[in-house]
Formats: sequence, C-alpha cells, structure tokens
Amino acid sequence: MNKYVLCVIGFVVLLSIAGANGGGECGRNSPDMEAMKLIPCAEAASDENASVSRSCCLQIQKLGKNPKCLCAVMLSNTAKLSGANPEVAITIPKRCNLANRPVGFKCGPYTLP
Repeated sequence: MNKYVLCVIGFVVLLSIAGANGGGECGRNSPDMEAMKLIPCAEAASDENASVSRSCCLQIQKLGKNPKCLCAVMLSNTAKLSGANPEVAITIPKRCNLANRPVGFKCGPYTLP
C-alpha cells in the first residue's frame, strides 16, 4: 500500500473513533467515509483529461441520488487530501454520461454541469 492510502485509512479510522454526525448530508456516514467509496475516481477527480472508470461511474451514480451527499463528498477533507480538484471532480457525473445527474446543483462555489 502506498503512503496516501495508509494516510486516508488512518484518517477515516480517526473519524470513526471520533464519531460521525448521524443526520448529515450522507445520513449515518460522514462525507469523508463516503469519499472512500470513490477511490476508483481518484485520477479522474484530479485530471480532467483522465478517463473515468466504470467502477467510478457506478459509485457516482449511487451517490448522485443524493446530490447534497455527492457535493459534500467532493468537497470533503478526504477528497482534498487525495489530491482531488473540486473543479474537476464536479465534472465526473457529466463525464460518466449519467442521464439523471443533478445538473445545476450548487455545490459550494461550484455548479454541477
């Protein structure tokens, strides 16, 4: 395992020990916990020219059912620590060609295309 993966796992364990807010954007799980599901999207979230894998698109499709959660995950500390660029990350649902993506949803200072 590389240093990044170990760092992220340690961070998530720390969050789990501290406890997560049960009524947050992502329900019982914190956005940082949900961000771990988007590991297949790491390259696509940092490089707008990278292809988006099928496994990434499947996870984005699931999270996209709750746009508030998807937004919180894309802007989470875990996403930032992984090197994700929010401006690039918000383009992933469109790059996956998801028909039911939350077009126009305001995500912090960004708008989902």
